[in-house]
Amino acid sequence: MSTLIEDFENKSESEMDIENENSIEKFEHMGLKKTVLRGIFAYGYEEPSQIQKKAIPVFLSGKDIIAQAQSGTGKTATFSISILQLIDESIKGVQAIILSPTRELSEQIYTVIRGLAFYTKIRFALILGGQSRFEQINEIRDGAQCVICTPGRLNDFLQNSCVDVSKVKHIVIDEADELLTNAFIHQVKNIVEIVPNQAQICLFSATLPKFCYNISEKFLVDPIKICVKKEQLTLEGIKQYYIITHDDKQKYDAITDLYESMIINQLIIYCNTKQRVMYLADNLTRDGHTCTCIHSDLTTNERMNVMSKFRKGDSRVLISTDLLSRGIDVQQVSLVINYDIPRNIESYIHRIGRSGRFGRKGIALNFILELDRETMRRLEQFYCTQIEELPANVDTIFNQI
Repeated sequence: MSTLIEDFENKSESEMDIENENSIEKFEHMGLKKTVLRGIFAYGYEEPSQIQKKAIPVFLSGKDIIAQAQSGTGKTATFSISILQLIDESIKGVQAIILSPTRELSEQIYTVIRGLAFYTKIRFALILGGQSRFEQINEIRDGAQCVICTPGRLNDFLQNSCVDVSKVKHIVIDEADELLTNAFIHQVKNIVEIVPNQAQICLFSATLPKFCYNISEKFLVDPIKICVKKEQLTLEGIKQYYIITHDDKQKYDAITDLYESMIINQLIIYCNTKQRVMYLADNLTRDGHTCTCIHSDLTTNERMNVMSKFRKGDSRVLISTDLLSRGIDVQQVSLVINYDIPRNIESYIHRIGRSGRFGRKGIALNFILELDRETMRRLEQFYCTQIEELPANVDTIFNQI
């Protein structure tokens, strides 16, 4: 089990604690352009969150950053606002790259940053695999100044000279704990090596295992570390419960019982594999329960359609693998069910962070087998939290959210 860096006992001048240092309390005091400020307030933000208070001024200073803050606290807006401030609208060409591990997260970042940029003239390109190369190349050649992308498609474009990165000044690596794993690290490394040496690099994630720090030391220059302590990672607004089940049949019976008693806007159910997702979705549909599912075997268009229906509220229950455990914000989600306890202990905070985002209340419900008790105990220890057994008065608990 990978562990987080422990509390930074020997802090250097380039490290800061997200709670103890002075911060800028108002967006108006950050020296932002009027067009960016108008976009922030029009988007619905009034006061900056803790990560925004700390990280935006540092980002604007041009220094490299390693930023860790819990899910739902506004990390996407943090780097989006910073990039909008720093892009020179008079210069055509790619000046900023935002990398994320999944299409869905890239699409969400694209939506957020474009919303915040409403009053600017900054141009964007969304570069994803499985979609028209011709249209994406045209977006870049038409003067895109900020590219939001997954590493695979960007590397493809770089290798085929489809994108000029000679003017890039800023790279954001979102969900860094995922993008610095073996699955992505070579692609990320290639991108970092191709952009200009002086480009600012900023890492963002809810969890940052030690290996992330070890790897990042190789390509970040004296980064500012903005971190929360491990015991603060569990979201305060989320009530966590568990249900003991003896086998899959009892898990399924528990889900169908909850369907009868839940008065919930929308919920996400997580399974550990796509086979488990399809099994659960097929059985629920067979028994007359409405649900949709998403996993890596679906085509890009299928995944986009599923997410569009879920965001609009046309679909109330979404069953997913960890594909959607990172960064996806659907405001109506107030309940997350772990049908399977996550195999990776750091995935837990990403999953339950789908509810209770940005201070909203939510519930995380874990279905556990006897063999999962030790895993749940480690989760409690790791996050310094308590997961309680679901009491009999389920309706009362759900009504609280």
